[in-house]
This record gives sequence, structure tokens and C-alpha cells, in this order.
Amino acid sequence: MADIIQLLPDHVANQIAAGEVIQRPASVIKELMENSIDAKASSIKVVVKDAGKTIIQVIDDGLGMSTTDARLCFERHATSKIRTADDLFNIHTKGFRGEALASIAAISHVELKTKIESLELGTQIYIEGSKVISQEAAVMPKGTTISVKNLFYNIPARRNFLKSNTVETRHIIDEFHRLALAHPQIAFTMLNNGSTVFNLPTTSKRQRIVNIFGAKTNEKLVPVIEETDIVKVEGFVIKPQFAKKSKGEQFFFVNNRFIKSPYLNHAILSAFEGLMKEGMHPGYFLFLEVDTKSIDINIHPTKTEIKFDDEHSIYAMLRSSIKHSLGQFSIAPVLDFKKNSELDTPYAYNKKNPVSPTIEVDRNFNPFMRDTPVRSKTASWEAMYVGLKQDEAQSGKHIEFESKEVNGSLNDTYEEETGQTTFQLQNKYIISLIKNGILVIHQNLAHQRVLYEEILKNITLQEAVSQQLLFPLKLQFSKPDIEIIKSIQEQLEHTGFVFSTLKDDTLEISGIPVAVLESDIKNVLEQLLADIKGEVPDAGFSQNDLLAKSLAKSLAVKVGTSLNKEEQEHLIHQLFACKEPAVSPNNKPVLITLDVAGIDKKFM
Repeated sequence: MADIIQLLPDHVANQIAAGEVIQRPASVIKELMENSIDAKASSIKVVVKDAGKTIIQVIDDGLGMSTTDARLCFERHATSKIRTADDLFNIHTKGFRGEALASIAAISHVELKTKIESLELGTQIYIEGSKVISQEAAVMPKGTTISVKNLFYNIPARRNFLKSNTVETRHIIDEFHRLALAHPQIAFTMLNNGSTVFNLPTTSKRQRIVNIFGAKTNEKLVPVIEETDIVKVEGFVIKPQFAKKSKGEQFFFVNNRFIKSPYLNHAILSAFEGLMKEGMHPGYFLFLEVDTKSIDINIHPTKTEIKFDDEHSIYAMLRSSIKHSLGQFSIAPVLDFKKNSELDTPYAYNKKNPVSPTIEVDRNFNPFMRDTPVRSKTASWEAMYVGLKQDEAQSGKHIEFESKEVNGSLNDTYEEETGQTTFQLQNKYIISLIKNGILVIHQNLAHQRVLYEEILKNITLQEAVSQQLLFPLKLQFSKPDIEIIKSIQEQLEHTGFVFSTLKDDTLEISGIPVAVLESDIKNVLEQLLADIKGEVPDAGFSQNDLLAKSLAKSLAVKVGTSLNKEEQEHLIHQLFACKEPAVSPNNKPVLITLDVAGIDKKFM
């Protein structure tokens, strides 16, 4: 039998490695920015066009590279970060595998310009699909500029899997946030399609958070700081009253490297236990410093997962430090052991002797005597009960009991006795009596279906009614969230929203849909943003569909809400006027029918 095992060509191996390291344009941003940080840059500029599909450019003022290093950095497993296997457990840099640039060069057109400060000329290299097309000297300032064009040009299948520009831009901004938060000592700038999205100067951790997520964030932050032999915890948590339904503002950094850790996230949730409503998620920006020998960061290609030697101790430290901060800043309830000074004995009574109280007794009182004076005292309150028996007899006709004896068929007599064909079960279901049985309707899902079709119709026909606010409502959102709202502004206006200002991190609303309360606006928009980020819709009908679903979910009558007879019947009539009354917008059953024959079988 002939030999069938052979070594893969380098360009194929690089494309396979690229599939692990470079998943989307945001992965390129991450790798190039990390290289700039490792090069000790004090200023990093990111330029993106068409969500990185056309061009990604990262410019820094770091150390730069020599001509030899500039050529060698695109070879696979070429790195300046480690020399031996032991160095893997003493890593202080972002990159160390030597796969990033080789992977990027394998699936795109790359142009590299770099220069060391001590040299007069720099180096310019142009590569296409791992092949060096040209290399020449270049005049440029100190630092490195890398331009990545036509990403996945030679792997069309991977390019077809990319999402819309809105979605890919959001992923790029997420990676930008993570690196900018971890390094406030570096100035960052980001341009998207020619417009400046972020311009972050060198600052402190707190101010960097505020610069990214808006000025209103400052008042929401609670400082956390704790230092032990195992871990040093520093950063901020967001006050419980500002918790959100989404997990957006949650950032863990270990030795200035962003990580994802469900286990440590549970420690945060445990510290906030009892301070938030169910289903809400706390926000946090936490920076952990541990001994590099106690962690292993070489367990995932994207390096966002870390293995700790003593994970349980870090869990306990993190939980206790957050609890301490919440208590210290009067966020969490604490026991007050202070003595109340009002209970102290006054100084004037300091030398007085206590006196026994005296009890006066009328020894001539006889309760069995029915003299006139006694009855005159009681006459005033006895008069209050005059005619009580008659009133009881009359009012008893209107008393309703939770359970009563029923003779004959309940279905036949219920409407005659109460005049009502519907009633609520546990403020969750609406029970309606029909000819051959009963109809059970989930009130929340039913209202979602009604609102969904109404909102979708308004967006399509552009005929929504808006109620004007006496005073415009000003809300603060992060810049990426404002960009998302801008992208769906037209659809929101067709539902009844009227925006008077929409820029930077400020949103001013002068009109809202008729069905929405002013106090609910922020929650409605936050839920909408969370749904858009979670479901990543493309443009067109699917975006309108998601918008209608999200608004319907936020505005629908909640489980636990009591509805009177008219409200129950009105909801049922609205439901059966819908095109698809049997299912919710998310394809959950809205109603079930229990016929008499089916009920009879239960008793056989």
C-alpha cells in the first residue's frame, strides 16, 4: 500500500490556523492592537471601512521593527515574546504564539510599514496570501502601520458567513472596548467609514470607563479594591439599581487581559444576591492581578479563557471584596449596632431614688349593678349597633364567596349568576367559557401577539400615533448603543417615537407611542438594544420583525397583573382579530382548548 500521509503545504497550514485565530474582522483588530500594546505604543489609531471587510488599519507609535524582523514576523510561530517552554508560565505580553500575523497574511492582502527610532528609513512590505510581493525602504515616523485589505478574499465560504456591517462593526467595537479599558495609559482613536467613533486620551481607569460608556456612568460606579497574597482585586461595580436585563457591561481582566469566566461571574451574582430583581444582571469592570505562574492562558486560540491554580480562593476573595464595597458605600443593608441616645437616663435623674407606682382601686365597684349612671356611659356606643341585624340581612345578599355549592352544570349557570364569561387564574391565565368546554389563554403571550401585529403594521404603513411629552426626556447611552438606535431610528419613528436629539451619548425624546408610559421608556429601549445585540438581525424585514417582537415583549401586560372583566374580554377580542392568534411572536402557544369530552376522560 502506498504512503498516504504527507505534510501540509505552509499556505494551507496557515489558512487552517487562520480559521482558529481569525474568525471575523474583529479578530484582526484584536491581534493587531495587542501587537501595538506589546510594542509599548503610547498612542494607537484604528481605521475601519465597511466593518473591516474592505480595510482594517492599525497605526501605532511603538518600538517598530528592523528590516529582518519585519520580514520574519509573518512566518508561522515566529515571536519575540518567548524563548523556552517555561516562558509560557511567565507571560506578561498579549501575544506569544506567533500565529496572528501569519494567519492574517494567509487570508488577506497585507501592507506593513515599520521603523525603529534609531534608523533613518523604515521598511515597507506587501503580502498577498502569504506570498511576499514587494519589500522596500520607506520614509515614515517611528512605529508600525499595518493595513489589512480584502479579508477572506481567497476563502469565499468564510467571507459569506460574515454578518451585516452593523453586526460586524459591533463586534469590532466590543474588542476595542476590551483593550481600551485594560490600558487607560494608552491613547486610543477609532474611525469608522471616515467618522470618529472614539477619541480616548490617556487617563485613569474610572475616567476611561466614563469616556467609553457616557458621563452618567460615573455616578453609577462603586469602587472595589482588595489585596491579598493570592489576588489583587481592583475596579468598579455598577450600583444594583442600574442593573440591566442584558450582560453588556461585564468586564473581567486578569493581568490586563480580558477573559470570560462563568465561574467568577457567579461570584459577582452571589455578592449582589438580594439587591437586584430576578433576571437582572449587574455591571462590573474588575481588574485582577495574580502571579503569572498560577495561571495558564494557553488553553484557547483566542486567549479569552484562563485556568487558575486556586480558582475557589479567588471566587471567595472576589465575592467578599464586592460585598464589602457594597456595604462600605451604603449600597447593601447593614446591621446598625449604634446605641440610641434617646433611651439613655437623663442626667437630672442620676441621683434620684426610684419610687414604686401606686395603684388606686375603687373597692365599692360592683359589675353586677345595673344602675342608671353605668348605662348612660354605655349608651353612646350601643347606639352604633342599632339596626345591625337588619343591615346584615340586607348586605348578605351581596356577599360573594370563593367557593359555594353548585347544583347542576357550572357552565350553564356561571354566566347567568355572575354575568361574566371570563375570569383570571392566578393573574396569569384568562379562562373563557365556550360552548363545548373552556378556553385557557396566556395573557402575556396573547398581548404580545396583539402588540406585535399592531407595531409591525405601523412600521410598514407608517401610521403610528405619537403622544407629545410636555418636557423632552433625556437619556444617556453608550456611543455604540446610540449608533444602533440611529440605525433603526426610522423604524422607531414609525412606531410613535419622536427624537429631537440623537448624538454622542445623549438621546432626547419629545414623543412616545401611545401605549408606552414615560417611566418605561428607558427599560423599553434597553430591552430593544439587548435583543438586537443578542439576535444580530440584518437589514430589511428581519430587523423590523425583531423591533416589533422586542417592543411587544416589553409593553405586553405582565404575568401577575390583575385584569377586570372588560379588560379580559377586550384582550380576547383583540387576540382573535389577529392573523395568527394561536401562537406568540416567538412561536409559543398562546391558548389551549379543553373540551368536555377531554375532561370526561380524566374521570374515567
